[in-house]
Formats: sequence, structure tokens, C-alpha cells
Amino acid sequence: MNVKIYNSLSGEKEIFKPIVEGNVGMYVCGPTVYSNVHLGNVRTFMSFDFIYRTLLFFGYKVRYVRNITDAGHLTDDGDVNNDRFVKQSRLEKLEPMEIVQKYTVDFHKVLERFNLLPPTIEPTATGHILEQIEITQKLIEDGFAYEKNGSVYFDVMEYNRRGLNYGELSRRNIDELFSNTRDLDGQDEKKNPQDFALWKAASPAHIMRWNSPWGIGFPGWHLECTAMSTKYLGENFDIHGGGLDLKFPHHECEVAQGKACNGTAPVNYWMHANMLTMNGQRMSKSTGNYILPMELISGENDFFEKPFHPSVVRFCFMQAHYRSVLDISNDAMIAAEKGFHRLMEAVKLLENIQVSETGSAGFDLKEWEQKCKEALADDFNAPILISYLFEAVKFIHLLKEGKESITEENLHELRNLMYAFVYDVLGLQNMEENSNAKLDQALQVLIDIRAQAKKAKNFELSDQIRDQLLEQGIQLKDGRDGTTYELK
Repeated sequence: MNVKIYNSLSGEKEIFKPIVEGNVGMYVCGPTVYSNVHLGNVRTFMSFDFIYRTLLFFGYKVRYVRNITDAGHLTDDGDVNNDRFVKQSRLEKLEPMEIVQKYTVDFHKVLERFNLLPPTIEPTATGHILEQIEITQKLIEDGFAYEKNGSVYFDVMEYNRRGLNYGELSRRNIDELFSNTRDLDGQDEKKNPQDFALWKAASPAHIMRWNSPWGIGFPGWHLECTAMSTKYLGENFDIHGGGLDLKFPHHECEVAQGKACNGTAPVNYWMHANMLTMNGQRMSKSTGNYILPMELISGENDFFEKPFHPSVVRFCFMQAHYRSVLDISNDAMIAAEKGFHRLMEAVKLLENIQVSETGSAGFDLKEWEQKCKEALADDFNAPILISYLFEAVKFIHLLKEGKESITEENLHELRNLMYAFVYDVLGLQNMEENSNAKLDQALQVLIDIRAQAKKAKNFELSDQIRDQLLEQGIQLKDGRDGTTYELK
């Protein structure tokens, strides 16, 4: 089946033709780990997780690279004091790499809760400083970049003078870009306002710094993705993804860097996931219309009437196409929860459906399977897939009620397809699968309280906790490495 992808570069759906048949190289811009991952980021990463899962479902071997930005993310090229890691380290009174570690761990925990598959490779910007310096040196040697006061900038006008087209991805005219550029401190180092930093000189007070041929400094934000994507996927690879907000300038700069450095377009298919809004408004800390992923799961927020299971959130997100704006609200989440339960109930019913010698003619399994696959192949259309799954849900309930019939062979096939679409492709999970995790958390609280009681020589309370848990069939076991439990 031909997979069609909406290519942001052409603005059209195109039949996907991988560079190497049966294989896909996919790079997705990862998080900037200076704060908690926000819900909009989760939507973007979940969209590409769904795309990744779909490509695997269609039998492709996928090398999925998603980076960690842990250095060099400036809010603008003019002021090195706008380094987000440095600002956050001062705010929290931690070393920058402590900030990186803290929020990288948070990022992984959050995505795990939403059942995102890990990428094949997860490189970091700080782990590829040498590659970024090498690319910068080559761009200088080839006349696409210049050094000024220890900083290095990409020369956009020179790039265009050679017949290349800065602005081709975002469809921006170079003259309009120049006229719309704000005056920023430090811009006097640049030949042109739209030139962007490849390397920035570090002031004595700047904490994150490395040696380079141009002095002590740190890499520009755009360079890291070019360095890591080409290292692990080659100078030309299949798919590059990210949020729509990254199309300009970040991805535009990646196109320019790749073409200037390697003489070829770095990416064949550019994909962009659209934004997440809440209650019809853009999410923003400054306006207060903002919620963290774990606050939505726990219910500890002022926007939603109850907590929502991660799979309910995932199901809600999957009901919108990745290129569409998705708005969440209390009513939308309640409706998604009802739909999720109806879908998962039908999947469970498949375990106990009675079979017959002949099947009903009212549900063509092969035709239904083809429609589901066509939805996936049509630019990864999750909402259309879900609509077809609910056609099967209706049929499953009719089977349960004895109003329709199905052969053993077709039931086996329907069950396998529903499992594949629901669990493998959409990435949904049954709620009860997390019951053991909740039990672990609750028992750990009791184990900690018991340990504190023993430390305070309150052996009566310690023994009471142990004995009452044993009465409920839970035996605590004290060992050299701490206390564990066993269900009796």
C-alpha cells in the first residue's frame, strides 16, 4: 500500500518513497530540557509516535532519531544572556547540567506515562560539540559563514547569491524577512539581520562553554540538529518532523545548513504537527491558560472536573489529525473518556464471542481492514481510523447480542486487527494494566512510614503495619537492600 505524506516543503501530499526500500530514516526535534515538558510538546511527540508506530505496522524498518537539546538554545542571536539553561540554573540555583538531568528525567517519565515508544537513538547537543564545530569550519571554508569577535554566523545573502533559496520551506521572501527583522543587541556583528548564529562567543560569566577554533563559546541552536541528523541518518534522509512553530526559523536554517554544507537537500519529507489549545485559547503561562501533563492526569488543576487516565488523554489527542489544531476542554475530555471506554469494552468482548459455521454478510471484514489501512496510509489519518474502529465496535456488540454471526477464522482475524490498531498503532492501554503500579505506590508509602516508625523505635506501629498488611494477603520482607512485598 502506498503511504502518502503531506510534505511541508511542497505543500502537497506525496507518495512516500524511502531512499532505501523498506527502510525509513526519521528525525524529530526533541525537547529543550530546561523546564517541565508541557502538554503541547506531548501532543507533538505523541503525533510522531503514532507516525512511527504506523510505519512499523506497514512493515518498514525505522531508524527514529529524536534529540535532546541541552545547550545553545538562545531566544535570539543578539544576547548570550538569553541562554535558557543558564537563566534556569540561576533561578533554581543549580548547575546547568543538573537542570538538564532533572528535566530530561521528567521528560522521559511523562512520555512513558502516555505510552510513547522510545526512539532508536536519542543524542544530545552537548555530546556532539565536535561535529558542530566541524560543520561550522566547513561552512566558513566554503564561504557560507564568517567569524566576528569569536562568534560565527551563517551568511544568508551569500547563500541566496549562489542560487539557493533561504525561505523555501516556510515560503518567506528574503526581502520581507529583512524588512521584518527587529533590531536586537549584538546584531551589529552580523553582515545581514537574518544571518543566524552557528557559534557564539561566551562571556566570562557564561557557564556552558567549550573551546573552539574561534575561542571559547557554545553552539547556536539550529546547528545541533544538522549535526546529529546527518551523523545518524546521512546527508540526505527521509523524514524530518517537529512542531509547526519550528518551521521558521529552526527548520529553515537546517535546510540552509544542509544544502550549504553537503550540496544536497537534507530531507525529502518535512512534517509538522499543529498546536494544542485549551478552552479555545492558546496555552500560555503568562495568561494562566496553562496545564502540565501530570496535572491533567492527577486532576490537580482548575480546568478539569476530574483526573483523566493517560490513555484517555492519548485517545482524545488521536481524535484530531496531527496537522489540525486540537482544542481540549473539560467537555472534550469527558466525551473522549466515554468513547475510550466504549472502544476498550468492545476489544475485551472479543475474548468471549461465540462463533458459528457461517458469518453475517452485514460486515465485510476484508473491506473494513482495507479502509482502516487506507486511513493510515493517507497521511496518518488517526481520526478516520478511529471512525472505522467504531464501525467494528457496533458489529462486536451485535455479535455479543446474537444479532450477527462470525466464523472462528474471521473472529481470530478481527481480534488480531483490533489489537493491532488499538494497541500497536494508536498506542492505547487498558486502564487495569496500571493497577499494579498504583498498588506499588501505595505500598511504598506504607513501607516508608514503617521505616520511619522503626527508626523512631516505635515498634508497635511498625509491627501493626506489617501485621495488618499480612491479614490482607501482603507479606513484607525486610532485607539488606530494603523492604519488599509479596502477595500471598
